[in-house]
Amino acid sequence: MPMSSPHLIYRAPDPEDLARLFAIYSDPQTQLFNPSGPMTDEAQAAAMLEGWIEHWQANGFGWWAIAHKDAPEHIIGFGGIGLHDFMGEQRVNLGYRFAVEAWGRGFATEMGLAALEHAFSTLRLDEVLGYVRPTHAASIRVLEKIGMQRCGELDDVPGQAPSLMFRAVAAR
Repeated sequence: MPMSSPHLIYRAPDPEDLARLFAIYSDPQTQLFNPSGPMTDEAQAAAMLEGWIEHWQANGFGWWAIAHKDAPEHIIGFGGIGLHDFMGEQRVNLGYRFAVEAWGRGFATEMGLAALEHAFSTLRLDEVLGYVRPTHAASIRVLEKIGMQRCGELDDVPGQAPSLMFRAVAAR
């Protein structure tokens, strides 16, 4: 069942999203801060999409396919919350990746707030984590704007500076 916020629509991803996922994740600009770099073939995108769909089936939540309300058929990004392996520990992670065309319009902040609201109000989760490369100033600002607090580092990329960890907790 789709959800929405002032400008965006969120829904579970489906197999028809493959081309859009690959277009976004193969773009060198959207992957600038990803140590793995851009995807190089559609099979990588298909595996990621399959994992997201399985996550939804197993957990009842996961990353969304995101569209602007003015063009609901055009996916501008993917993001939300999902279980993520943090160095061997399963935790709920907030993440996102938007097409370059959607940058600078506040959509990551809007989606982040919607994801935290969903996590805490609907799913009744206790905490959500986020991690970001230390040089990714725009994403750091997004996590701070949505109220997440720095809580440590994650040494997740061999030979590079650790990712910065952020955390939001339910207000109960």
